[in-house]
Parts: sequence; structure tokens; C-alpha cells
Amino acid sequence: MLQKLNFKPGFNKQATDSGAEGQWVDGDFVRFRYGLPEKIGGWEQLTVAQETLPGVARNQHAFTSFQGEKYVAIGTSQGLFLYYDEAFYDITPLAAQVSGTATFDTVQGSADCTVNLSSHGLEAGRYIVFNSMSVTPNGFTSSSTFTDGAFEIRDVTNNTFKITAPTVAVNPGGTATGSATVKPYEIVGPTFQTKGYGWGTYLWGDSTWGTARTVSNVVLDPGNWSLDNFGEVLVATVHNGKTFTWDAGAVTPRTIRASTTTTNFNTTNNPTASRLTLVSDRDRHLFHFGTETTIGDSSTQDPMFVRFSNQEDLNTYAPSATNTAGTFRLDTGNKIIAAIQGKDYVFCLTDQAAYVIQFVGPPFTFSVRQVGTNCGCIGQNAVSYANGAVWWMSAEGGFFVFDGTVKSLPCLVEDFVFSTDGDNLGINYGASDIVYSSPNALYTEINWFYPKNGSEQIDRCVTYNYSENVFTTSSLDRSSYQDQGVYPEPYATDYNSTETPVFAAISGLTNKYGASIYYCHEKGDDQVNSSGTTSIDAFIKSGDWDITSRRSALGQQTGVVDYRGDGEFFMSVKRFIPDFKYLRGNSQVTLFLNDYPDNAPVGSPLGPFTITSTTDKIDTRARGRLVAIQIANTSTGEAWRYGTFRLDAQPDGRR
Repeated sequence: MLQKLNFKPGFNKQATDSGAEGQWVDGDFVRFRYGLPEKIGGWEQLTVAQETLPGVARNQHAFTSFQGEKYVAIGTSQGLFLYYDEAFYDITPLAAQVSGTATFDTVQGSADCTVNLSSHGLEAGRYIVFNSMSVTPNGFTSSSTFTDGAFEIRDVTNNTFKITAPTVAVNPGGTATGSATVKPYEIVGPTFQTKGYGWGTYLWGDSTWGTARTVSNVVLDPGNWSLDNFGEVLVATVHNGKTFTWDAGAVTPRTIRASTTTTNFNTTNNPTASRLTLVSDRDRHLFHFGTETTIGDSSTQDPMFVRFSNQEDLNTYAPSATNTAGTFRLDTGNKIIAAIQGKDYVFCLTDQAAYVIQFVGPPFTFSVRQVGTNCGCIGQNAVSYANGAVWWMSAEGGFFVFDGTVKSLPCLVEDFVFSTDGDNLGINYGASDIVYSSPNALYTEINWFYPKNGSEQIDRCVTYNYSENVFTTSSLDRSSYQDQGVYPEPYATDYNSTETPVFAAISGLTNKYGASIYYCHEKGDDQVNSSGTTSIDAFIKSGDWDITSRRSALGQQTGVVDYRGDGEFFMSVKRFIPDFKYLRGNSQVTLFLNDYPDNAPVGSPLGPFTITSTTDKIDTRARGRLVAIQIANTSTGEAWRYGTFRLDAQPDGRR
């Protein structure tokens, strides 16, 4: 007897497989549209040279110049970079210079160069540029070999360090002496969110403050960026650090590094320590959240203090009767975590509460009202704006939305994301600051990328589809994500902690900080990058289905199929009829059989079954009390969208 199997959209991971009859319980790389599951789109590596960026990308922001040039700013743990016209550009701001008499030791046939610069104060792995050099190192024809690019330094002592030149010394090497000015890259922060160790890393007020620690309760925030644009000017703020600008309207913009002194946009009047910044869209104020009460004095940084500039002015922060600059302090929470531009308001989240900041004009400039408590945000980038609402992952566990009021989102994958009980993977709360959220407007989705328990970097994703009102989970691991808009598809970064970056602008790169690859998403069916084309192995699995035992008396009288006795009988599955809305290539269908809910399910003897576009039916030899269905693909060029299944199952005894 053929019976149609219908399943509700979304994943239910709160129930057992047996308790989730008629629902989907697991999957990877799938989404729902119109109530039906399908494999997600593929992704292809960006940039013509297939370069990768140094460090882990923590944020990105797309914007355009007044001339219509399209840019994406990408902030990594190691620097600030631009994606433009299928190439990367290095615009990382530089820190205070180190200068003095220097010697350069080279060896013919080697690209290694030892720089002797007394008391340079640099650490191994830091990136530097030579701002000036009065001598050309032996074996090289021009000092521009060293002054036209950047270098990662290694083998550091108090007075020396080594670099790798872009080419080898072709003439006899030796020692060259002259003067040199070195400018290191601005420090962004740790690649990983970690506990602090060493001197002074313990609780404030501890009686043994000066003792070096091997254990710690101090968590070091990961390197992060706030990225926004003021017209065609990029505004970039290092987390708990300085604010920089980069002007797309400059004559040769992509050769200019972000700076606190960019022409016409001097941000030296800005605070020097802010947790994050944001430009309010309609009224054009630059907000500093968790910033200094005294500008320029980082010791006065208050994690709940907010400062905003004069309207249409990035540099004026002192309030007066003739401007709209101002300050205020939020009162619920310990620190400001995140802020995002809403429809006509700025939405700010502390670790405990939610606030709406709305422009009202003189004399108060902004109204500030608390709209929610016990709904704090879990990380700086764990909030998205889409479909007229703000969506975020909470530090308390769960998901929230603000559409005029703060609401908790019902979630059938909540335990799986936030708990490690049973087979739930959970989140690594010790690395919660790296959670990254972004909408995917093409499919009405909000993604939250997060590290599972035990992971230091993002390796999981939970997705909410606000038009379907369903959650799914996956192993899609993107450290940052930019929705379509400036570009027609979403762009995202994937981090590999052991990979060496391929980035020509910095010589001698090692895998010390790993590398980020940049992908265009929703392209094709596969993963395409410098290593080739690989399959995106998607699957979806249902909860258990059982057969009823016999017809009721009413069913016998009317002839209506009306079996009773839920799960009482074993069943014999003779065949099934597949139904796909579309199918490219093949898919594999597996019937998982089980006698009792607590037993481990096993695949049917003849499965898995390969389905093609011409498959009419599949004969099976399957028997069990419970049966679950899995749909999957394992090869390149494959994609599918499920329709429904008809299963030929009949009672087959009690044991």
C-alpha cells in the first residue's frame, strides 16, 4: 500500500528522532523554499590571481564611490584590505615609526635579509614597511625592492630581525649600512579569542596582581573591526582602538593606506579607544560606542559610554550651542556589545539590554530608550538588519528580533546550538565574540556563523528563514559574510588556520596567522577554488515514521484506510516512488531502519539507492518498526529539490 510521506519545513532538534515524526531532524547545506528542502547554492573563489588574505577576516563592508566604483572593505586580524575589480589591495593603517642607523646583511642567491636596527621593539610575525632607506642592500639593484612593499618579520632579537625579499640577491651579498625608517602595521588583536596569561592577567583587586599566571579568568577579545562608510569615505575602527578613514574619492585611492589624517577627513580628533563605531544613515553622525570620556585618553574608556560627532562632520565631538555633537551613557549592562543601523534608528545592544537611538533634532539631537532586557547580544557582529527588523543571537541563549518590540524567536534547534547535553554540539561561549551574522536576502535568510564547543574558530552555522519561519543548521564555516546589494551575490570569507596566505603585497608570509579565502556564494552547485572543484555534500534526514497495526471497526465498515496502534507492528517496505521538484545529476536515498527508538539505526540492506531524473521507482528489501529517510548528494554537479515520497509499507508482524 503506497502512502505519501509529508514533512514539515525546518529542523526539529528539540525532540528525539522517534518523537519528530513528520518532521526533518538533521541536515547539512540545505535550505527551505515554499516548504520544501533543497541543496544550497555553490561558491567560487574571487580574485583573478586567486589570492588569499593574511589572518582571519572578522568583518566586511561593501560600498561605492561617487563614480560608481564598487568596493568591499575586509578587516582581518592582521590588517585592512580592499576587494576591487577582482583584486585585493592593502590599505592597512601604519603605527608609529621606528628609525635609526641600520645594516642589511644579504647572501647571494638568497632572498633572506637580516636587518640590524637597535631596540626596534617589534615582535616576530608583525608586518612592516620601510618608509625610507638610504642604502640599497647588497645584491639588489634598487632600494625600491624593499620600499615598495610590506614584509612579515621573523627570527627577532632585541636589535635584529629577518625579512624575505620578493627576489633573491643576484650579486655578491654582504653588509650595507645606512639609515632606515620602519613603520609596522597597526595592531588589530589576537587571531583567536583566548584567555590572557602572564603578568597582570587576573581579576581586578586580586592581592597577587603582579604574579605571572598559568590559569586566567581574563578573556582577550579577538582582533576585530567596525566598518562603515560616510559617503565614499570608509570609516574603519579597530575594536578597542583607533578610528581610520580611507577616501575612495582620492586621485589614486587604492595606493593609499587608511589613516587618521586622510585628506579632508582628519580623524585625529576622534577618540583613540572605542569598542565599535557606526555612521547613522539619515542624519549622518559618527557614533563611538564604549569609548573614552576624555578624547585621546584611552585610560578613560568606558564600555557603556557613547559619543557622537556633529552632523555631517567626522571630527567635531565637543558639544556646543551651534552643533549636534553629544554624549550619553547607557545604564543596563556591563558593556556595549553591538550596534546596527535600523530603518530610521540606531539599534544598540549591551550584554543585557536593547536600546533604540533615534534622531529627534535640536536641542537633544537623539532620544535614547531601552526597549528590552535579558536579551543581550553574544558578539559584536552577531546582529543583522533585514526585512524591516533587527535579528540577533543572545548571550543568554536563544534568538531575538526587534520589529517595534523585542520578541524571542521560537527555535527548534535551540538546544543543539546552545547546549552540549546529549549529542548537541553547542557553542563555544569562550569564543562568542567571533560569532558573525548576516542576511542572505536572495533566500530570506539570517545566518549566524559560530564556533562549536571545543573550537576556537567558526565551524558551524544556524540559519533562520523569516519567510518560512524555520531554522536549519549546517557546517558552513564563514568568518564574515556580506549580503548581496553592491554586488549581485553574497561574498564570504572562509578561514584556514594552517594555510599560508597567497598575497603578493606582503613578502615572506608564513602560516603563523592562517589565511582567509574570499568566495562568491550562490554560484553553481560546487565549491570552486585554486585547488579545483569539489562537491558540496548536502543531506537532509527525517524523523522516524512508523506504521499503524490494523483497521479500526469504522475503517472496516467504510473501506477507509484507518490503521491503529502507533508503532505496534513491524513493517515491510517493498518499494518507494521518489519525487523531486528538480534533480541535477544523481541523489542518494537511504532508508534508516530501527526496531526501537533507543537503538542505533542501520541502513536498509540494498541501500543507499541512487536516484536519477528517469527513476520511476525503487524496489527495497527493508524491515523494521521505524523508518527514516535521508536524501543526499556526494558528487560534483549535483543539486536537488525535494518534492515528496510515496512508500509502500505494510504490517509485517510484531517481531
